[in-house]
Amino acid sequence: MTEPTFPSEIFRRQDELADERFYDFPRFVTHIDAAAIEAVTELYREFLPANGAILDLMSSWVSHLPEERVFSRVAGLGMNAEELAANPRLTESVVQSLNGEPRLPFGAAEFDAAAICVSVQYLIKPIEVFREIARVSKENAPLVVTFSNRCFSTKAVFAWNALSDDGHIELVSEYFAASESYDAVEIRRHEPHGGDPLFGIIGRVKK
Repeated sequence: MTEPTFPSEIFRRQDELADERFYDFPRFVTHIDAAAIEAVTELYREFLPANGAILDLMSSWVSHLPEERVFSRVAGLGMNAEELAANPRLTESVVQSLNGEPRLPFGAAEFDAAAICVSVQYLIKPIEVFREIARVSKENAPLVVTFSNRCFSTKAVFAWNALSDDGHIELVSEYFAASESYDAVEIRRHEPHGGDPLFGIIGRVKK
């Protein structure tokens, strides 16, 4: 497997203090508006299989999963234990910084689908994380990555802060490609005249 050629500088951040310090208190808020949240839920309704085992990465107190859909397992991995404990959809949770430790604490091919919601901009080792997601997912399992143009700018990587919405789409698409673990991605756009945009990029684990 070839190594990606991203320059390390693009993953630097204004705030390089340990992420654990930034997330050491819970934030019981949503970071996108109601319409953008519904756009996330619609993508999950389309791509996350009913009764499947779901990996919710960079999770918090709410996962935006379709209320009517039952899953056999929803494993949440996030940075704040209080937020994860308050999430009613999680069947299990892990407190872990993917920037500090990108290796996931799961075995091979455990999950039927995975999701990262409005958090991909904070990853400083995205290629390693995307490869790990593929490792713990079954063949053809979707990885649904959603994002908007809102973020904690001091914690987002330099490249994210420097790019437009279209640039974000290209960057995340490159993460999928550079990991060499997914088939060609699908791109979805929710771009209202008012309110938050929401972009989704979906790749499937290679067979």
